Amino acid sequence: MSEPRSPESPACAPSPAAPALLRTSDATPMALAAARALCASQQIPAACLLMVATPIGNLADVGLRTLALLQRCDLVAAEDTRAAQRLLKAWGLSLPLLRADRHREQAAAQQVLRHLAQGRRVAFVSDAGTPAIRDPGAALARAARAAGHAVLALPGPSAVTTALSASGLELDQGYVFAGYVPATQGQRNDFYASQLASPRAVVCFETPHRIRDSLAALLDLAPRRRVVLAKELTKQFETFVEGSAEDLLRWLDADPHHAQGEFVLILEPAAAHAAAELPQQALPWALRLARELPASRACAVVAEMTGADRRALYRWLLEQPGRGDAGQAAARGGDEA
Repeated sequence: MSEPRSPESPACAPSPAAPALLRTSDATPMALAAARALCASQQIPAACLLMVATPIGNLADVGLRTLALLQRCDLVAAEDTRAAQRLLKAWGLSLPLLRADRHREQAAAQQVLRHLAQGRRVAFVSDAGTPAIRDPGAALARAARAAGHAVLALPGPSAVTTALSASGLELDQGYVFAGYVPATQGQRNDFYASQLASPRAVVCFETPHRIRDSLAALLDLAPRRRVVLAKELTKQFETFVEGSAEDLLRWLDADPHHAQGEFVLILEPAAAHAAAELPQQALPWALRLARELPASRACAVVAEMTGADRRALYRWLLEQPGRGDAGQAAARGGDEA
């Protein structure tokens, strides 16, 4: 499996106008020349594995450093050789290709090791996005490093960070990438029950034929949790929709085209959701009183003043970094709501 991409558009497919632009203008050789100049001084070992991030939809998202260093490689190991060939051809590159999908990753690792032992530079590309991020590649990197060869990363596109950057969610506490949502109902429910408790935003991938079941599970487990849905990232019909699971199901029903493509779902952190459910005047009062009182007592006072749920307010307060004595008291085990 790999980072989401549209079934009606090949992996790394450019926009309709892009192929003609790449063929007829002098932008490509100029870009390649600039990339070579910028990277000319970078030393990379003769026997080296490069983990190369590739576009998740738009071919123009390839990095100039990636283009420059690909020119210095001897071959490309690829999850999907057709997708790799499209990328290389679009940028005027030609390199031998070696198939290295998940089904034959161990065998491909041995082939890559033989090339590295002969002093060759090998680039590994997944069919879209950053290698080893819910994609093949980890086994190759592990085998190369164990054999004493250098392994370098060429950063670039990722559906995870692309979706997060436009989600509007606060990420001060970080995020969790949970991969693909499981396919069966029982596993799916267990997956969401676990992830919904996370104090961090949770990013997961979903397929077009399971998106409705996924949202239905969220509706059952957390009907008021805010969810951000992203699809067709970097492509012509890139879309972001947010709301409750019910809102998103209604959006899917509005147009049959809405269910097409691959999806990234981002679940609002549990702490942010809890805060949204509490009276807003309760939060600053809880923070202020927790400087003077034990957290449980502060929450009891604020709950009486504002009508907030005392236990929910206490859980929210414990999750605030460096606020009052909540964290220290919880660690001592002597302050329970």
